[in-house]
Amino acid sequence: MPTLDITRTSIRPAGAAVGVLTKAEVPSPSIAATPDTLRVALIGNPNTGKSTLFNALTGMRQRVGNYSGVTVERVEGRYSDGPGQTVTVIDLPGTYSLSASSPDEEIALSVLLGLAEGVPVPDVVVVVVDAQNLERNLFLASQVLELGLPTVVALNQVDAAEAAGMRIDAVELTLQLGAPVVPTVATRGQGLDVLRHAVRKAPGLPVPGRQFELPAGAAAALAPVEACLVEAGFSPSAAGMEALRLMAVPRAEGHLAGVPGLEAEVARAVAALEADDVYPPALEAEARYGWIAGVVDAAVHRVAEPGTTVTDRIDAVALHRVWGPLIFLVLMALVFQSIFTWAAPLMDTIEAGFGMLGSAVGALLPPGDLRSLLVDGVIAGVGSVLVFLPQIAILFLFLGFLEDSGYMARAAFIMDRFMRGVGLHGRSFIPLLSGYACAVPGVLSTRTIESRKDRMATIMVLPLMSCSARIPIYTLLIGTFIPSVAVAGIFNLQGLTLLGMYLLGTLTALGMAAVFKTTLLRGQVRPMIMELPPYRLPKPRVLLLHVWQRSKVFLRRAGTVILAISIVLWGLATYPKTHAAPGMSEEAAQELQLENSVLGTLGHGVEPLVRPLGYDWKIGVSIISSFAAREVFVSTMGTIYGVGSADETSGALRDRLLHERNPATGKLAYTPLIALGLLVFYVYALMCASTVAVVHRETGGGREGLQWATFQFLYMLALAYGAAFLVYRVGLALGFGA
Repeated sequence: MPTLDITRTSIRPAGAAVGVLTKAEVPSPSIAATPDTLRVALIGNPNTGKSTLFNALTGMRQRVGNYSGVTVERVEGRYSDGPGQTVTVIDLPGTYSLSASSPDEEIALSVLLGLAEGVPVPDVVVVVVDAQNLERNLFLASQVLELGLPTVVALNQVDAAEAAGMRIDAVELTLQLGAPVVPTVATRGQGLDVLRHAVRKAPGLPVPGRQFELPAGAAAALAPVEACLVEAGFSPSAAGMEALRLMAVPRAEGHLAGVPGLEAEVARAVAALEADDVYPPALEAEARYGWIAGVVDAAVHRVAEPGTTVTDRIDAVALHRVWGPLIFLVLMALVFQSIFTWAAPLMDTIEAGFGMLGSAVGALLPPGDLRSLLVDGVIAGVGSVLVFLPQIAILFLFLGFLEDSGYMARAAFIMDRFMRGVGLHGRSFIPLLSGYACAVPGVLSTRTIESRKDRMATIMVLPLMSCSARIPIYTLLIGTFIPSVAVAGIFNLQGLTLLGMYLLGTLTALGMAAVFKTTLLRGQVRPMIMELPPYRLPKPRVLLLHVWQRSKVFLRRAGTVILAISIVLWGLATYPKTHAAPGMSEEAAQELQLENSVLGTLGHGVEPLVRPLGYDWKIGVSIISSFAAREVFVSTMGTIYGVGSADETSGALRDRLLHERNPATGKLAYTPLIALGLLVFYVYALMCASTVAVVHRETGGGREGLQWATFQFLYMLALAYGAAFLVYRVGLALGFGA
């Protein structure tokens, strides 16, 4: 049984210079290259099953680095390949070519060329190609073959190709490509042993190169460019690939900017080609696809004409102009309803467990600050976060299922016409949908958007999508103030209210995108070209491992950020000490202590700012503390009201909120109207330090990134304040204040 290990680190482009990589940021330990370690880079088009193959090879046990400082994730894994031999696999971002027109392509090219500092040149490159779409996939494969690195081609999803009536001769394909071709079915683990064997032997084989010849005139025009690149340190094979590729790009990317005389040689080559009636931007595509057509003719045999597939029949309904959007909306409603219903038993169990733990620890210690710190600060603080892990896991489970099944690409296709109406590319929909889970990976995934203006507009509105960190706040307020009544015999009013919050954020995000695309980020929308993969039943093991991997991020946060904040809040609410008068009830003494504590003093200082929204100083303190992480809002409320095991399902906390009264007026401090305004506030407010940090780096870093991040935080805060003010004041005018 091979031993497995995974590390996730990050690689970051420097500034706005395309292709230049500075240092490798390593928030978690990286797998170092040693003489006994074979480094393998995994590359392929999106939807080829590349990540599934990576998971099958390495086991997908991952340590996820902190988001602070991360731009593009580098996922590494390892497996043992015999005594003393370790194979390290790096999963490069999915890319259609090495043109470096998007940040993901830029990263892939830089790693393969050995330009990513701290990332050794891979010993072997495994190119994953989709057997059903061989012609399109071989474009990237042909570019990789010319880099002069030992290469293995993983012919993935051969079962689907056979089901479609295609038979691919792997031996003939090996001869055509000049590199070993291994048929695989990653979802079933088929061909993995052969692939491992091919990877082990690849360094001892002759390196592949260009398998086709350019016309004599084109070869002569490009020769000086190739010579210039060779003199700069490129291998002859890589220089040939770069020279051909440079004919199709408007300027030399950053990693070529320092090559002396390159720009002049490229200009002369373009002029020579044009003089020979050759269109330079089309030269690479014509040369590669002309060769690929011959490869496909020789290696692919169709044994049956393709008929109507299951995918075709499903798409006839799922992509319908009317039924498609309705199906998508129903699916989203079911997802959000399940967050309330499916998670409830698990949440109750976790809550009971932390309650028992707090009671047990409290019974072992005498009354005093130490017991209060452990029970009310540490255990209650961490428990208030862990209790909503089932809801987050369910959200990730649904999103993972939609992605692995192939429906996520359809959702982007369905939403493209709506997205284009607000000036965004349909490709922006996937990052926006990722924002439902967490804004940080959503912002990172915008790197697949080629247009900088489209990418910037997507980043600016993405945090408006309700992430999973808002779930505990929604759960607390909806569960406390919205009645649990059936609607249409299927849905629950609480679930529909939750859906309403998600729809409010989504529609506002689209509206703000339209504003940005007609003002600050005006630009033409490019047409969307996206592959729609066949529908597949997700592999349960991979799906569950994916859920666990993402859930660990929140578990780590609960053990670090939330724990630290909970302890700080406990200290602020406990000191300075106020002695209760004789005969004062425990609740009154607790209220007096809080009133005179540092936390109470801070709260009364911010109260004038939040009073127009109907909030008291306690809500004001909770809002401010939640900037580090939105989830802290619930634990802060628990600390303020002295509920030791407070979480969003806590009956004690909900009861305190329902019966809390304003000391000055005697009226209820919390009403359904105030709760609704608070829900709307958290739909819009960017209360997440991690997102602000990542937006700063992804929008250019330095002064430019700071300006964009500050602008985003302030416009969302103004939007949140204005919307909450409007909800509260209009509600009062309509008589809903009681």
